Amino acid sequence: MTPIIFHIDVNSAYLSWTAVEQLKNGSAVDLREIPAIIGGDQKSRHGVVLAKSPAAKRYGIRTGEPVANAFRKCPNLAMFPPDHKMYREKSRLLMEYLRTFTKEIQQVSVDECYMDFTSITDRYHSPVDGALEIKDGIKERFGFTVNIGISTNKLLAKMASDFQKPDRIHTLFPEEIQEKMWPLPIGELYMAGRSSVETLKKLEINTIGDLAQADPKLISLHLKSHGKMLWEFANGRGTDVVQAEPEEAKGIGNSTTLREDAATEEEAYPVFEELAQSVGRRLKKAGKKAGMVSMEIKYHDFRTVSHQMQLEKPTNDPNLLKETACSLFLEVWSGEPVRLLGIRTSKLTDESEPEQLSIFDFEMPKEPDEKHKRLKKAMDELNARFGQGAVVKASLMKKSGDSTDERKKL
Repeated sequence: MTPIIFHIDVNSAYLSWTAVEQLKNGSAVDLREIPAIIGGDQKSRHGVVLAKSPAAKRYGIRTGEPVANAFRKCPNLAMFPPDHKMYREKSRLLMEYLRTFTKEIQQVSVDECYMDFTSITDRYHSPVDGALEIKDGIKERFGFTVNIGISTNKLLAKMASDFQKPDRIHTLFPEEIQEKMWPLPIGELYMAGRSSVETLKKLEINTIGDLAQADPKLISLHLKSHGKMLWEFANGRGTDVVQAEPEEAKGIGNSTTLREDAATEEEAYPVFEELAQSVGRRLKKAGKKAGMVSMEIKYHDFRTVSHQMQLEKPTNDPNLLKETACSLFLEVWSGEPVRLLGIRTSKLTDESEPEQLSIFDFEMPKEPDEKHKRLKKAMDELNARFGQGAVVKASLMKKSGDSTDERKKL
């Protein structure tokens, strides 16, 4: 049986949910019908636009831009702070309702999920009829709208749900790829981050179709394994496995929510340095090395993206973990403000397990020499004795002028 996968995405979730709640409490104004945004106080770390109404979009207001910019574009803009507790409850109720159709639901963020519709297809005249029942049921029951993308795999369903909004159903079956997906700008391809898009444009690849018809060896030469993945996505190749239950965690990782959204690569790199040091220490304490490194980004609007890489040989060296995470970050980062960063390792092996050398070792970041190994060991011993953070690299010290940082430079 051909798989049928739905991607269900709430339209302007934060703004829609806030509007619904206000109307329920007696408001005479629907935020979705006026220039309105969900954002934060300009003096707080949430001072960016998290969601916008269609009317605000017509003023050129973009998700992720500073609130101050939005008010310059539309002085009479209505703004409300996010209420994440309420959003989680709305999300819970939505997922609870969707599971009345099938338990095969994979939630990927607070406002979107995949549904494996395959086993219940025979209940409906067509998948579109089933999607209509779900979409209209959500609108009637909860008061907000969703887009539903339909295809044979998760990638194409996701791409389809991003077509014209709001309150729409779109199909993107394999035979529709050339007509519906290939003409789109390359930046609209799932997982095509800013750095990758810039590289592809230099190769005169401007649309998804350009990438699909390019030589995959050329793309891999410039973007390595991420380029091969993007080429496969451009040709509509993706998984149809909807993971209804999260996989058991079998790795070591760490993540951190930033005090201020990171807007540049330079702001992200020190965070990865600190995360890599933490993950490396935990791996060594557990007597493990990692064969896989995963990097996580959570954007200002709480969208989450992760990307992973298989290492040529297992490691627990923080420098290698950092370099790998930074490389993964550049491949998928969209250029939008980042709220959270994380590093996770998996495919763990015992530290004492013999390693087989690869002919590609010369391409990998080099292991520290004996001098740096001794230095690192001394740092670990001092931190273990006097408390974590007693001795750190100068690159991890806070900026000058921060009187609260009493850590010593090495």
